[in-house]
Amino acid sequence: MLRSACLSIFVGLCCLLTASRFAQAQHAFVIQGENELALVQADGKTGWELQWGGIHDLHLLPGGTILLQRGSHEVVELDPKTGKVVWSYDSAKQNGNAGKPVEVHALQPLADGRVMIAESGPARIIEVDREGKLHREIPLKVEHPHPHTDTRLARKIANGNYLVCHEGDGTVREYSGETGKVVWEYPVPMFGKTAKPGHGPEAFGNKTFAAVRLPGRDGKPGNTLLTTGNGHGLLEVTPEKEIVWELHQNDLPGITLAWVTTVEVLENGHYVFGNCHAGPGQPLLIEIDPATKKVVWEFKGYDRFGNNASNSQLAGVKTLR
Repeated sequence: MLRSACLSIFVGLCCLLTASRFAQAQHAFVIQGENELALVQADGKTGWELQWGGIHDLHLLPGGTILLQRGSHEVVELDPKTGKVVWSYDSAKQNGNAGKPVEVHALQPLADGRVMIAESGPARIIEVDREGKLHREIPLKVEHPHPHTDTRLARKIANGNYLVCHEGDGTVREYSGETGKVVWEYPVPMFGKTAKPGHGPEAFGNKTFAAVRLPGRDGKPGNTLLTTGNGHGLLEVTPEKEIVWELHQNDLPGITLAWVTTVEVLENGHYVFGNCHAGPGQPLLIEIDPATKKVVWEFKGYDRFGNNASNSQLAGVKTLR
């Protein structure tokens, strides 16, 4: 009986420790599953859900609508409560792309009301207004051109430049917003490993998905935080291309990283990132304290959203992304 009582106490303490591990970090977020787009509330319940095809980027807008892809080349603003599209732009038909192979993997609402779109295939970044008028065009440097892999996420950053993840090149490039020239680039390292095909934990490569420019200090440019895609991790690199922080596939106890996709930086400095194609039992979203590499929150939603949940955005909190 003593042994049984001790075991019960031990199990109870383990449950308390597990619960306290995530007690202070609960998030609401929008996530794209295999065939649905949904708002998951902080208590884990679904706020709204609708059928929607695969995407690679989404943005929650102040009025409650969402800017995202529909199909491979159309950018739309969606009212998720009604399911109605309230604005659209078709990169396969507008501003010189008719008849060309085009895919859109990145988009961004800008402060002046325009929308930035990264077009893979034509290999360019454009800025258009809500009437579809082209206001800016930046040609992209692509060494391994393909409409599916020219880009993943791209962002116009605080200095007016564009930070672009080139999946097929395994490189993050920063383009001048004035001249369009490459002013910085970082080839994602393979760490001495050989490339392996696939999408899950068994694969390996440097198909970078997302990059965030961190705030600088003392007037100096900030470091760049990037996800390595099928490299199963995240890296923080200096403007001089030195790795100053890194997270790899098996660094988090009990968690296996697969295709690491989106990343958001919270005001408290924590990172929330996507873990796509990781399989049953693995979290789709993970929050860590980068100083300690401890997990402070995770979302296991494989049974609800499948193995292809590549994109998400936290709701109701300010982040860098």
